[in-house]
Amino acid sequence: GSHDTMTYCLDKNSTVSGNESKMVKFLNKCMPCIVHPIIMKWSTTQVLTVMEQLEAGVRYLDFRIAHKANDPSMNLYFVHMVYTTVTVEDILREVLRWLETHPQEVVILACRNFDGLTKKLHCHLIACIKEIFQCKLCPRNVSMRSFFPPLRMIYCRDKATTMWRRELNLSVMSVELWDNSRNTTAIHSPEFCCSFEYLMYHFLIFVSEKFFVAGINLTENLRYILVHPFGSLKKMTLQSLPCLKIWIKQQYPGPKKQCINIIAGDFIGNGDFVKDVIELNTKI
Repeated sequence: GSHDTMTYCLDKNSTVSGNESKMVKFLNKCMPCIVHPIIMKWSTTQVLTVMEQLEAGVRYLDFRIAHKANDPSMNLYFVHMVYTTVTVEDILREVLRWLETHPQEVVILACRNFDGLTKKLHCHLIACIKEIFQCKLCPRNVSMRSFFPPLRMIYCRDKATTMWRRELNLSVMSVELWDNSRNTTAIHSPEFCCSFEYLMYHFLIFVSEKFFVAGINLTENLRYILVHPFGSLKKMTLQSLPCLKIWIKQQYPGPKKQCINIIAGDFIGNGDFVKDVIELNTKI
């Protein structure tokens, strides 16, 4: 997986996200020439495009979705402190094109954040998802306990299947997309829920009856940034890759609580991250 998948195309001219603190907004407004470049350096977590990530072997995409403040249009963007230059709809269509040329692949899209989305925009997002992927979406009304298709059954359908994580307003989404609840592990991050039980055994962490993704992304705080004024998230991550590599190789996939089946990282094109994660399958 890739953490904060879309940060390779953050807009250098973008305003700061409405979800950021008043202090960040104030500093960026008072000293944009100094603060904005710093924000960009510490917000960028990927350099490969979404198509390049898929080609590299990534199958879990972390989409942070938002609507720009005071934007009269229905356009939705991705966000990580600032907004992206591309819209959500454009990227979903790119993923669709990739799925159409790779009919035996399963891609998991973790959609979250939803900063600034009203009920109307939630419905618009759902409509886009359904209109773009159509029959490639994971079928609804599938029982986890009674439905256990092996991957070869998916392959026989000769079409890619897209799994969706839901974290939208429950009243809007309950009849449309999958249910979920929020939890964290000591390692990372929000889980997502789906209904193909084979995923529990082949792709996902299963902890206390919840699905989890292990995020090995490093997170800086304001103090760290001030102490390292010439640093960046990329520099910090690359320095830590040897340690992360050791940790990855020590993991085991499978259905037990201690097993890890999706690992999401930053700058996935650097080092052997994707190769090391995929090679964990040889332990099954």
